Amino acid sequence: MKVATAMFAAAQAGDPQALDALLRVVRPDIRRYARYQCHRGSAIEDVVQEALIIVYRHVGTVRSAAALGSWAFRIVARLCLLPALALMRGVESLEAVTGSRQFATVPVEDLRIDLVRALESLPPAYCEIVVLRDLEQLTISEIATRLGIGREAAKSRLHRARALVREYLLGPASATGEASP
Repeated sequence: MKVATAMFAAAQAGDPQALDALLRVVRPDIRRYARYQCHRGSAIEDVVQEALIIVYRHVGTVRSAAALGSWAFRIVARLCLLPALALMRGVESLEAVTGSRQFATVPVEDLRIDLVRALESLPPAYCEIVVLRDLEQLTISEIATRLGIGREAAKSRLHRARALVREYLLGPASATGEASP
């Protein structure tokens, strides 16, 4: 990824034209990374858009123009693996989830699709907190500050959001504690 040092510095300083130019320069590389990393073709454009948003918001945290490419690649890799990461970072491990044996036989790609649908089914406040914690990897304190709520409220909201995702993934049987056939 070739980015002019002057453009990068101006973008980090907050120059809107430089930031726009930077996003145009990195977009093809991000798209290429997404095609390489994402297994589902329909997710590529979503990953590209999310990656560009993250670059836009956090370009000031990148050490140098030379580090931008590897940073963008890591962002894309995480975005492509979001469903798997969310499952791994859940309050309980997959083995401990009631009815987890139903997941053992489901292809990973189907699990990813189901997880994306589960996130889309969440109310906006719950979806936002899951994305902040599991995608952007913010701490509970950072999330609380960003959302303007207390740490305990952030923990509670995250716990409830993950419970709703779990409930969605396990289906109606999870509410009664029964395993799905």
